[in-house]
Amino acid sequence: MSTSTGLPSNPPTDGKTDVLWFLPTHGDGRYLGASEGARDVSLPYLRQIAQAADELGYFGVLLPTGRSCEDSWVVASALAPLTQRLRFLVAVRPGLQEPSVAARMAATLDRISDGRLLINVVTGGDPVELKGDGVFLAHDERYEVTDEFLHIWRGLMAGETVNFEGKHLRTEGGRVIFRPVQAPYPPLYFGGSSPAGIEVAAEHCEVYLTWGEPPAGVAEKLARAREAAEKKGKKFSYGIRLHVIVRETESEAWAEAEKLISRLDDTTIAQAQATLKRQDSEGQKRMMALHGGDRNKLVVSPNLWAGVGLVRGGAGTALVGSATQVADRMKEYIDLGIDRFILSGYPHLEEAYRFAELVFPKLPLRATTGRAPSTARNNGPFGEVIANDIVPTRRVGAH
Repeated sequence: MSTSTGLPSNPPTDGKTDVLWFLPTHGDGRYLGASEGARDVSLPYLRQIAQAADELGYFGVLLPTGRSCEDSWVVASALAPLTQRLRFLVAVRPGLQEPSVAARMAATLDRISDGRLLINVVTGGDPVELKGDGVFLAHDERYEVTDEFLHIWRGLMAGETVNFEGKHLRTEGGRVIFRPVQAPYPPLYFGGSSPAGIEVAAEHCEVYLTWGEPPAGVAEKLARAREAAEKKGKKFSYGIRLHVIVRETESEAWAEAEKLISRLDDTTIAQAQATLKRQDSEGQKRMMALHGGDRNKLVVSPNLWAGVGLVRGGAGTALVGSATQVADRMKEYIDLGIDRFILSGYPHLEEAYRFAELVFPKLPLRATTGRAPSTARNNGPFGEVIANDIVPTRRVGAH
């Protein structure tokens, strides 16, 4: 399939993708910016989502990080024993913890989950929140810390005795005795749109992440990341973070998108945008520029809607449409080099099922995404038996 952007694509992958879901440890509900339809994000509720994602065959789940979230490491540790195949993409926060402590935590969680840990490197982009956590560094200085942190962390996880002295961090005789299952360490994911961020990603990480911009913007960003990686003699895998609103028809999907923001008023949007503007994250600036806080300018590309970004930091766009439309848009990103999608939908429990049932059959999924083979499942029945006698015919694919 050729991309409609007219821009040069990244080197082709195998044309297949993995799909991850999202654990909403900062809140969930049926409407954005409202207590109506909101849910208590308790461990039992998060367990339901994680076990649904595990059963449905998602590659893994992303756990967000920050002061508005339950701690991602504690939650992942609680849920790992309750799942079987599901991987947990958990954040390390350079500047908020010592690399030796982060390395021991990562090695332990990788061991107790039998190799199901993925690492999301998060430098942080909100100076106000960071000051509350004791970090008073400027944007590029924070990436200097991240670079030094990862030099130490990677060495420790690989079994080295680490001696390091940098501008910000120092370690003498550092070791991790109990090694992770994954060698030399769990894969490192990294999202950064600034030159400083891309440089750190190219030096240390395996997967470069972008938020859900229109294909032209994603192609431009991936081209910069690819160039930086090539200078280091390496190649990235590429992931994209998006929300999704999929229904059996396009009209139903767009109606659901409007419903999601139907409880937002102009005052709430203005307050949210003012708070988000304080961030010095280049990625956040790019997200906000897509809509400018104007609810009349939310369709930023075919089937790509920026309504979530009116009040939510970070990922602010959603793919909206029928299963075929959403799958087609995802294939356009795959053509650009994206080989993993990190998705979410409100509410996250129901939408995990909806997306898997409607869109999984239309995607070129890797074997690592999708239900594990099972004789019991293959023999059915699928759906309720009709009139207590007739077994429904299994249908592959969706509208």
